Amino acid sequence: MTPSDLARIHAAAFADQRPWSAAEFTTLLDSPHIFAVTNPAGFALGRVVLDEVELLTIATLPKGRRKGIARGLLAEFEAAALRRGATCAYLEVAADNTPARALYGAAGYVETGRRDAYYQRESAPAVDAVMMAKTLT
Repeated sequence: MTPSDLARIHAAAFADQRPWSAAEFTTLLDSPHIFAVTNPAGFALGRVVLDEVELLTIATLPKGRRKGIARGLLAEFEAAALRRGATCAYLEVAADNTPARALYGAAGYVETGRRDAYYQRESAPAVDAVMMAKTLT
């Protein structure tokens, strides 16, 4: 999947936020620490440093939601992180993103903290970021 493909899916998945550009994905993917798992309807992008992996973003096309695509991508992401030596996974999610929080909770992630008013919204109040973590096995 090309950086342009990733940018297209990201823009469709996050229509209410500033999408990441193809140039931003190119820069990220130039790092040896960054990896992506993909399928035609979505992707997960992460960064492994030492024994930790951070889920930078996970995105699915709107038509692919509620079909297990994100769950599959998250499982593939975790398996790829393990192969790269990660034993701990971290992520952050908007407090009002109920479907994503349910996905992460079902996958075994637990809340470890919050960043107050982290996600700025154009026409709405800022939303907290919920920090979550999981031990990978």
